Amino acid sequence: MHRHKASWLTRERAFSAFATGPLLDFWRTREEREFTGVGNLTLRYVRFTAPKHKRVILIVPGRIESYVKYPELAYDLFHCGYDVVILDHRGQGRSDRLLEDPHRGHVMEFSHYVDDLETLYLQEIVTGHYQQRYALAHSMGGAILTLFLARQPQAFHAAALIAPMFGIALPLPTFLATRILDWAEKRPAMRDAYAMGTGRWRANPFGENHLTHSVERYRRNVRFYSDDPALRVGGPTYHWVREGVHAGKSIISQAEQITTPMLLLQSSEDEVVDNRAQDLFCDLMREAGHPCEGGKPRVIKGAYHEILFEKDAMRAEALHAVTDFFQRHR
Repeated sequence: MHRHKASWLTRERAFSAFATGPLLDFWRTREEREFTGVGNLTLRYVRFTAPKHKRVILIVPGRIESYVKYPELAYDLFHCGYDVVILDHRGQGRSDRLLEDPHRGHVMEFSHYVDDLETLYLQEIVTGHYQQRYALAHSMGGAILTLFLARQPQAFHAAALIAPMFGIALPLPTFLATRILDWAEKRPAMRDAYAMGTGRWRANPFGENHLTHSVERYRRNVRFYSDDPALRVGGPTYHWVREGVHAGKSIISQAEQITTPMLLLQSSEDEVVDNRAQDLFCDLMREAGHPCEGGKPRVIKGAYHEILFEKDAMRAEALHAVTDFFQRHR
């Protein structure tokens, strides 16, 4: 395991050889499964298991993401001794879509994401009879997981939130954005349309991205969506944004109910989510007597939003923080 962790700092040097060799071999061992979510939608997930593993990590991805994007993280966690389960949320990845235009990021109610996660947890995690259960969530997945933990604070031995979406970085002042979202909500054609400034998926060049500084990981991720049009999701609808804003407010209001040991990693250069909401969440957790690890977000300096797809040094710092944290909560 120590040799495996050492590779985290040098992987980009020969990333292509790693991705087409050991990582591809690992990906071929996956089990792709499905279950029925709210509204009879078919939701898909993938798992990597080994008989010797007694611990599991449930990975909850962010908006537009698919488990197809996560083999490297699964590979690293698997080789640290964990089974790994990764969900494709409703409306994205290989799961069923909700609108005729499959590029529109949409959900009827944000709570449906949480209901789906609970179904997967009961079907896959509880029945696995693991000695330890952990969860790791990114961005929108962080909001979904946190709302689930407000329902079931004993579900996991510990949880790691990676740049969680407790507040969205909106292009307008909050009061104005709220007014526009409420106006659109009353007009079905607008409600389900792409939010201002967004549209269908397109492959942006690396230089235009503000998600990661890693050329290798960014280009690999874009290639997944370029090669498989069925995976593509573009901008969110006005309704999705409104639901996301309300979800953030709900998380803040329920912070004191969440007692699961929690590590929160924050990107210092995040342009997708509002870091102030993460700071407030940790303040509320601390005041309630069950603080986040360290009492505040752990900042990954220099990182953009996708910390676990960042350059080796930042990614390794985050992965060490996560695995060390889980190791302390057995």
